[in-house]
Amino acid sequence: MLGHLPKKVRIVEVGPRDGLQNEKTIVSLEDKVIFIKMLAAAGMKEIEANSFVRVEKIPQMSDGIELFSSLKKEATLSKTKLISLIPNLIGLENALKAGVTEIAVVTATSNTFNETNINATTDESLKRIDTIVARAHKEGLKTRAYISTVFGCPYEGKTSLAELKRVANHLESLGVYEVSLGDTIGVANPLQVKEIIQFLKADFPLDFFAMHFHDTRGMGVANILASLEMGMTSFDSSAGGLGGCPYAKGASGNVATEDLVFLFSSMGIETGIDMEKLAQASSFILDKLSKGSTSKNLTAYLASKAQTSS
Repeated sequence: MLGHLPKKVRIVEVGPRDGLQNEKTIVSLEDKVIFIKMLAAAGMKEIEANSFVRVEKIPQMSDGIELFSSLKKEATLSKTKLISLIPNLIGLENALKAGVTEIAVVTATSNTFNETNINATTDESLKRIDTIVARAHKEGLKTRAYISTVFGCPYEGKTSLAELKRVANHLESLGVYEVSLGDTIGVANPLQVKEIIQFLKADFPLDFFAMHFHDTRGMGVANILASLEMGMTSFDSSAGGLGGCPYAKGASGNVATEDLVFLFSSMGIETGIDMEKLAQASSFILDKLSKGSTSKNLTAYLASKAQTSS
């Protein structure tokens, strides 16, 4: 086990979008800008900054145009890849107005999940994505994609590997540069993770995928370790473990970036992320949310810093 570890891994920070949109407290535009700048200063080179969604659906993301326009003016972010989630053509038009250069689109392997969340079947969602990606690529935008419910659905339970392959094939044909595989409700286990990666490996290069785990049941780091063993080197995470699981009341959501950084660095794997500066960024935003962190490593790190300074 763990006989062939990579020298470095890539972490995509999703806290400003996927994390904050699941928090009840709405963070101000000014504080979002500060948070994203702090993440970049910590070494995060790729940050999912916001989404262009309907305000009444996700009020936490209501400042999409203003936020991205503000971020584009920040010289310290000039070398940071900022990604915006786009649900439809209206969202894309707004993103273009704001100066977005990279977008993300999302679908799922579960029809029921898609119908509940975006009022479309999987095939209908792919048709929407076809239109979005075609326009985005015409405008010179790069596109990343998410596939939700890869490891299980809150409505259908186990989902189909054949459907996963079909959806991934479709997204690849559109020219997206990467597909992030989502454990939407945090039900994955290491054996399942290895089986799914092995299944996809037969038809796709592994660097076409990133892994996006939730820590709903405390399995996030274990699943990342299993992914690493299978050759995966790209992972999504959220600073401080921001976000919850909307399908499990009170449960944690995204796996914490601090937990990934500690895991990798303790094994001699380079992340390019400064833990102290990352902890500062997470502490800043958690303070604005008036909440603690679900990250065991962040909690331990801050405790050790407090003890040292006392």
